[in-house]
Amino acid sequence: MKSHDSDRIKIPPGFWAGLHQLGLTAHEVARKAGLSFTVINEPVVTSAEYIAIWQAFNDLMGDTAKGIIGLVQAFESAQYPPAILATYHARDYRDALNRMARYKQMCPPESLRITERGEDCVIELAWVQSEQAGPQILVGITLACLLELGRRGTGQPLKARSVEFSSSMGDVQALEAYFGCSVQTGTQCNCLTLNRSDLDLPFVSYNEELLKILTPALDDSLDEQQRSRSTADMVKWIMKRSLTGGRPDIQAIAKELGMSGRTLQRRLTDEHTSFKHLLTQVRHEQALEYLADPELDIKEVAFLVGYEDQNSFYRAFRLWEGETPSNWRTEHLDANSRPEARMG
Repeated sequence: MKSHDSDRIKIPPGFWAGLHQLGLTAHEVARKAGLSFTVINEPVVTSAEYIAIWQAFNDLMGDTAKGIIGLVQAFESAQYPPAILATYHARDYRDALNRMARYKQMCPPESLRITERGEDCVIELAWVQSEQAGPQILVGITLACLLELGRRGTGQPLKARSVEFSSSMGDVQALEAYFGCSVQTGTQCNCLTLNRSDLDLPFVSYNEELLKILTPALDDSLDEQQRSRSTADMVKWIMKRSLTGGRPDIQAIAKELGMSGRTLQRRLTDEHTSFKHLLTQVRHEQALEYLADPELDIKEVAFLVGYEDQNSFYRAFRLWEGETPSNWRTEHLDANSRPEARMG
């Protein structure tokens, strides 16, 4: 896979201070992660090092839920980097969340997708590289921080409507007490559902003057980072996050990239591709990835790659691979189960 500048991830200085408040030293976390102690003073790390640090924290804490709640509450807002600090000075909770989702693009590996529908605001956490799932504690910290953002910003004890985690998270009752709602584990996604009405609550920490200073600089940094990637790569990345159960809309993706649909079409043409071609590529790539997982049935794979009915998926797959999804899966799993495949 092509490597981007986003493989370099910033660790906020307050991270190590937060661990210290929980009784952990930076040195023992680095040692547990199998990293040199120089990582403690490094402003940026690779995504692999970042994941290793969080996994080491998870392992040393023993209980994932304890680590999530402890670090979120120990972390001082003032210690956040500018991209996150700006969200705490937003006009209201909605503005803060949208800023968080936008500026999160500068600090992978996780990304956020916000959907408002009915009484709900659903925030789903995805991974920039879909094959790289982060440690449970990082997933929990990310979602807990979004609720903590609303609580600190509004000055009110907000509660979530529901929380879903794809993996085990330790003491679920402790998490339910923190989030103020039911917490499910073993689900298809990692997502936080908020009361949509809470998004209109103003932030007592709103600071218009500071935002006027921070926003242009952050937007310039984000634009510069995005210019270093091809438009096609960015579109495919967003498509993979919004593919499930339907067809990604070019206008919606253009809006997320901060441009008009016409501008997006022109840039893709300049890169000798098209929105339709990229969508086909993404569906094909994701289909092969999902079919390699024997626990997903074909109907579920069809839904995950954006087909509402199984027959349409079968027709598309035949065009891609010249055979049915079932046959491809059988041949692929059989090939991987052979002794020489396992040895190689």
